[in-house]
Amino acid sequence: MGWNSWDCFGVDVTEAEVLANAEYMAEHLLSHGWDTVVVDLAWYGRGLTALGEQYKMQRPPLLLDEWGRPMPNPDLHPSAADGMGFKPLADKVHALGLKFGIHIMRGVPWEAVEKATPIKGSEHTCADIGLPLEGCPWFHGFRTMDMAHPGGQAWYDSLAELWAGWGVDFVKADDMNSWTGEGGSPYRADEVDGLARAIAKAGRPVTLSLSPGAAQYAQVAHMQDRAHMWRISPDFWDDWAALRRMFDHCAKWARFSGPQSWPDADMLPLGRISLRAEVGEPRSTNFTRDEQVTMLTLWAIARSPLMFGGHLPETDADTLALITNDAVIGVNQRSSGGREILRDGNLIAWAAGAEDGGRYVALFNVGEDSLSVDTAHAGIDIGDGSLFDLWSGATADGSPLDIPPHGARLLRVG
Repeated sequence: MGWNSWDCFGVDVTEAEVLANAEYMAEHLLSHGWDTVVVDLAWYGRGLTALGEQYKMQRPPLLLDEWGRPMPNPDLHPSAADGMGFKPLADKVHALGLKFGIHIMRGVPWEAVEKATPIKGSEHTCADIGLPLEGCPWFHGFRTMDMAHPGGQAWYDSLAELWAGWGVDFVKADDMNSWTGEGGSPYRADEVDGLARAIAKAGRPVTLSLSPGAAQYAQVAHMQDRAHMWRISPDFWDDWAALRRMFDHCAKWARFSGPQSWPDADMLPLGRISLRAEVGEPRSTNFTRDEQVTMLTLWAIARSPLMFGGHLPETDADTLALITNDAVIGVNQRSSGGREILRDGNLIAWAAGAEDGGRYVALFNVGEDSLSVDTAHAGIDIGDGSLFDLWSGATADGSPLDIPPHGARLLRVG
């Protein structure tokens, strides 16, 4: 559970903005389990912006060290000056009781390849491992690597060593997972292997997240063995059609959840978003209150990782109440066996087990009109027990449950 800078700030989040979000998390969210702050794409970029998708230029200017490794741009992160990297920022985040994460791109920087920069701890250079004509289809700062060359593993070892020295706890590795958006990109099994080995060798516990999506079934065993979470969809924004499609993604991947690896439905575009991001103008989320409840209910019972996308210091009271509902967070963190159990017209029902032997049931109305749902039809056997609504805090009886359009109910049974 954490915060990621992408939905707010695109590629040029500043150190001050990261710290402002970290401080808000420590004060308002840490006690509810939110504990990780992640700096997303292109912290090593120079003069890049997500506005107008400028960052997708060919050969973007990058800040690299003597070994060709990306370094934080001091114009955005002043404490990174003089080769300090992210250590000063990570230290401040850790002092708040939080974990610090970074986004990385697979491959090797284009400039390091062209300059044949030596790879630390190796007799090889970046020119030995970079494939000049291959790279990510949507960010052109890195070249695909030849992982069959011994320099390939040495490259990832040098990166993981650097990140461990900074105190990095979370790595979101992009262009690693299969990409089903424009241009497409395959799953990079060899680079996932190399990165996972390097992180293990560096000796610092790190949560490894694979992006973008959508992941493919054929890779699930590989992902489960090497990563902790992997994206199951393309980028997710505040659009009802995208949320509606997420029901299919979550149902497909539910059986692969946990205990140490998690299908990831992407960040939660809640609160104030797109302050400098590439999708739309600065705004409060386009999701209605009912749609926000639906999204959080689905993420909770499917046990997707929870990464807040909005600018936390501008979080309104209603949004704060949603993301600090400990009963709902408990479903996300401690339920088991979450799965879809019913689709009937606009009604979708999920069920999961509770720690104490009870049961959770989530009811979703994906239609445009209100639904009145008979509990027995939805698979809810109350028996001699009770029915508790985790969002409203009210106890219900066996009467039909009303669900608004695009809305949801999350219930504890027994």
